[in-house]
Amino acid sequence: MLLKPGDVAPDFTLVTSNKEKVTLSEYRDKNVVLLFFPFAFTGVCTAELCSVRDNMQAYNDLNAEVMAISVDSIFTLAKFREEQGYNFRLLSDFNKEVSTLYGCLYEVFGQGMRGVSKRSAFVIDGQGIIRYAEVLENAGEVPDFNAINETLKTLN
Repeated sequence: MLLKPGDVAPDFTLVTSNKEKVTLSEYRDKNVVLLFFPFAFTGVCTAELCSVRDNMQAYNDLNAEVMAISVDSIFTLAKFREEQGYNFRLLSDFNKEVSTLYGCLYEVFGQGMRGVSKRSAFVIDGQGIIRYAEVLENAGEVPDFNAINETLKTLN
């Protein structure tokens, strides 16, 4: 299923790198930026998430909660978050349910690996409606953060 702006964002509950449960619907009245990424500790993923970390004040100013999701285990994500000093939640979609719900799961990734999240970005408004959706087929590309920020500005 391909999600698009105007669709209701599928609700989910995942566990963070700190072993806390996070449910999307608990963030009503706040804008949410969901970022799916293939793997912790890889070059493009690290650069993308470090860029978000370094620009966190802009997301805070736009009333946006940033969450990054991958199929890595909570233990891998905890180490990744610690090493990179990320100031937002990393969520484990180890069972691939949320990546499937959001239509951003590779059937086959590099080296024949199955069930890896596609690099994707979704902006969800305070009513749970998707306002921006980008699912990239090429894992070497990053989402259009200018478009994400412009979308967030229209929601405030």
